[in-house]
Amino acid sequence: MKNLIYILFIGIVFYSCTTTKNRNIHTTSRNTKSDTIRIANDSLEYEILIIEPGFNSWIVTQRPRGFYSERFLETRNNLYVTQYNQRVLQPLRFDPNLYVQQINYDSFTHYGYEVNYLLYNYFLYFEQRYKQRFIVSRRGSF
Repeated sequence: MKNLIYILFIGIVFYSCTTTKNRNIHTTSRNTKSDTIRIANDSLEYEILIIEPGFNSWIVTQRPRGFYSERFLETRNNLYVTQYNQRVLQPLRFDPNLYVQQINYDSFTHYGYEVNYLLYNYFLYFEQRYKQRFIVSRRGSF
């Protein structure tokens, strides 16, 4: 379980660091510090870091915490992670600069509301920012 979350974070960090040249990200230096979100839970021994320019300012424009049930977020995250991981395994079909490493999200681990809320919103941000569409998207299917 711990390794799953660590791999997720490492993947996001590598993804954020290695692909900025190809992703046409335009930010100012004052936004960079505020675009890191950290969540830690010592009892489960995991930590999530979302390092994505613009994510912090984007998330405040989204539906507030408490709008979705935790069950809804867990279900959606399972679907998003499954589709994301399938894309990682198809580098000729999907941009390997966007889909760098698989996410090991365990549906049997209780990560809590905050983790699920931020992960779900990260997937929405990812779709919008990089013009990707997942079947589970709240904007409809393909």
